[in-house]
Amino acid sequence: MEIFSDPEKLDRYLEKHSSPEDGVLQELTRHTYLKEVHPNMLSGKVLGGFLQLFSKMVSPDRILEIGTYTGYSAICLARGLKSEGKLITLELNEELRATTLSFFKKAGVDHQIELINGNALEVIPTLEETFDLVFIDAHKDDYPAYYQAAMEKLAHGGYMLVDNVLWSGKVLDETPDDSTTIIIHQFNQMVTNDARVENLLLPIRDGLMVIKKV
Repeated sequence: MEIFSDPEKLDRYLEKHSSPEDGVLQELTRHTYLKEVHPNMLSGKVLGGFLQLFSKMVSPDRILEIGTYTGYSAICLARGLKSEGKLITLELNEELRATTLSFFKKAGVDHQIELINGNALEVIPTLEETFDLVFIDAHKDDYPAYYQAAMEKLAHGGYMLVDNVLWSGKVLDETPDDSTTIIIHQFNQMVTNDARVENLLLPIRDGLMVIKKV
């Protein structure tokens, strides 16, 4: 028997018993659902809260984010940076740039975030920084490639967080019938078999892979 038979009811309970979003994140959530395509891509309160707390625990000097969307997760991650720290976030869709930058400014983290528009797999090799924390939430079919590229830039002892690795539970199917599910399942297996890392897959939101480079 399933412990939680009503996922929406569970989500409401999780949100009710987690620290509230501040006004900027609430406004960003409203804007995203009213104005943008695919608002379900937003990290949201529970995952965003986890990212913020995780970043504060790690206290990174440098963060790399792959997949900005409207900036919710970047704001949460940036709030854990050291005072002189920096977050580089990569987003393919340049049409979101003005909105995203405006919310970075409202959140008071614009001075610590650099938004780069372009193909992440082309941009990552050009970055000179070494990162303490990486968050991946972009084109799912490219997860294996993002992982390998970002691993080259991740410091030893650094962490990588990867979203959507349960893919609405489809990865549990023994014979998945779509290519994205197959790729995400293969990605999960690849990480688990990678001798360079320790990892833990958590059922947060749509599945979050927590990875430490040893």
